[in-house]
Amino acid sequence: MELREAMEARRSMRKYEAGKKVTREQVEELIQAAYLAPSWKNSETPRYYVAMSEDVVRDIRENCLPAFNQNNSAGAPVLIVTAFVKGISGFNPDGTACNELGDGWGCYDLGLNNENLVLKAKELGLDTLIMGIRDGEGLREKLSIPEDQEIVSVGSDRGQRCGVITVRNRRAGRLGKGCGKFFAALALDGEKCYSMDIRSI
Repeated sequence: MELREAMEARRSMRKYEAGKKVTREQVEELIQAAYLAPSWKNSETPRYYVAMSEDVVRDIRENCLPAFNQNNSAGAPVLIVTAFVKGISGFNPDGTACNELGDGWGCYDLGLNNENLVLKAKELGLDTLIMGIRDGEGLREKLSIPEDQEIVSVGSDRGQRCGVITVRNRRAGRLGKGCGKFFAALALDGEKCYSMDIRSI
């Protein structure tokens, strides 16, 4: 599928085909595509947390999404939470903000990554939905998301059972700290990323 075709065909999907599967390899391909986006001084602060087990997806959907978004994402079996590390994009090495936007640049960079992700999903024949109403602190607790990360989206993806995948990029060791907030959620229907830490929960 050409880029223009993917851009024109992408829609916010609110009805998912029950039982459709998405593989771990497809999820990795989505995240790898996300990391191809540009970022502030190549800081690459986005983080992705992917819940693929039925139990975790059900728990998050029932306890971290309001009723209407539970309905909107019903049948999408993988949830992707996207976040960015605060205090890096838009900041000088001494920790001062480069301009009035501050951490707004981290959110901006993550938006660029997430656009790549949803367009790659469409290329793979998967559909997505971005949901902005959710329980951010509940997501942080259930997925053990560090306080230094702003959480921007949650996603659902039709995938195989395998727990939670935490994805960090190659610069994970030098990123800063802060406290996190949650902005949006994403539902996803549906070559290797930098590193993956798989935990069964």
